[in-house]
Amino acid sequence: MELPAVNLKAILLVHWLLTTWGCIVFSGPYAWANFTILALGVWAVAQRDSVDAISMFLGGLVVTVFLDVIHISIFYPRAGLSDTVRFSAGMAILSLLLKPFSCCLVYHMYRERGGFLGLSQDRSAYQTIASPEVPADPEGRGSIPQGY
Repeated sequence: MELPAVNLKAILLVHWLLTTWGCIVFSGPYAWANFTILALGVWAVAQRDSVDAISMFLGGLVVTVFLDVIHISIFYPRAGLSDTVRFSAGMAILSLLLKPFSCCLVYHMYRERGGFLGLSQDRSAYQTIASPEVPADPEGRGSIPQGY
């Protein structure tokens, strides 16, 4: 499945805007977690060929999905919801809903930069190692195992 070419800068801009609006209600740990991950995204933009930068950003996005669920469920205001509070909470929830889609797009970029998940990236480079030739025993003792 070919995904559309989405600019990493656009993903960062959308999440930065939604996180900024979400911080009106959810400050502290919510802000620290999300802005730290966005900083990793800026690193991924700055170093276009770095697999490490994009993989850290991807891993951080996945982690913040779980952190946001926990943070929003614990600190969601239950009473006295003004329009500003509802707007802010809605933007935080919208950011949370967009993160799995963003993870898919960033994963696609990760693969384009040469990243892989698994044990081996290129199985065609596999080479068998032939058993070494055993030198002939000049004394004719045969193969007697040596003890330690």
